[in-house]
Amino acid sequence: MKIKDFAAALEAWAPRSLQEDYDNSGLQVGDPDAEVVSALVCLDCTEEVVEEAARLGCGLVISHHPVIFRGLKSLAGKGYVERTVLAAIRHNIALYAIHTNLDNVLAGVNGEIAARLGLTNVQVLAPKGGQLRKLVVYVPMDHADAVRNAIFQAGGGHVGNYDECSFTVGGMGTFRPGQGTNPHLGEAGVREQVAEFRLEFIYRVPQEGAILAAMRAAHPYEEVAYDLLPLANQDRSIGSGLIGTLPGPMDEQAFLGRLKEVFGLKVVRHTRLLDRPVQRVALCGGSGAFLIGKAKAAGADAYLTGDVKYHEFFDADGRLLLADIGHYGSEQFTMHLIQRRLGELFPTFAVRLTEKVTDPIYHY
Repeated sequence: MKIKDFAAALEAWAPRSLQEDYDNSGLQVGDPDAEVVSALVCLDCTEEVVEEAARLGCGLVISHHPVIFRGLKSLAGKGYVERTVLAAIRHNIALYAIHTNLDNVLAGVNGEIAARLGLTNVQVLAPKGGQLRKLVVYVPMDHADAVRNAIFQAGGGHVGNYDECSFTVGGMGTFRPGQGTNPHLGEAGVREQVAEFRLEFIYRVPQEGAILAAMRAAHPYEEVAYDLLPLANQDRSIGSGLIGTLPGPMDEQAFLGRLKEVFGLKVVRHTRLLDRPVQRVALCGGSGAFLIGKAKAAGADAYLTGDVKYHEFFDADGRLLLADIGHYGSEQFTMHLIQRRLGELFPTFAVRLTEKVTDPIYHY
């Protein structure tokens, strides 16, 4: 299969437009038209992982964290980033990263953590703004169904857990074709009056290109009249962190023990125990201390994440149990998630998991 086929599948799941401004997701090394026979999935792409891919005959490494995160000024083997990139070039192995765009979708990094903890009624903790727009298009009444169905098939008309949502209102449209036009109705130089429907659809921004292409293909007019409107509405399936509910309340110590069991941890750093049960749990894989305030505001009993600094523990302020399970600890199952997703999409293609533990932090 071609590398670009994998990229398209991953980006349909977690569009690159959802990555944060500072991020660098996508194909980092390699030719998108190159063919590969197997892929290796990891959390961190290191020189050891690339060598492992070479031994296994994998022409593509898919990582969560981008190895090229900031600009490279040389490729002289200075530091692990340059050595990793050089190893990939030497072995003709492509490198692809799916990072904060996978953090920002409901069925992504945080969804995997929530599932392993058994959380239900899961919602995004901090929805990402500017992800919804409205399409308004004017169409002759006898073509309304064709245009509406085309937009639905391209992904328009999703509102929460509902699909094929639209609004229709009738009216009278006028237009006068200019010289050199080939109008569906009327003739050049003569004003035409047509009974039309105004169709409205909410859609997610990453789907805009496909929706507009489908609309134009189904619309009878050579010049389609339409509006694209930004919305203040929030898409509750896109954004940072998650919050959900455990099947039943747990003692705080039992909850911390559950974290150690699920994530295979030797130690969990946490704030003082509050002597109250834990049932509503907020979480964010990786470095998520920036969401402590959101977790408190959402009424979480506990918030788990990684990379919490000393002073950030004070931000819990006796309102919740704050647990730091480590950056690697919180995101370690992301590679299983990616492997599972690709396995479902390409069941005859070999997608392997790295055997390298890339956590750079050790505990004595």
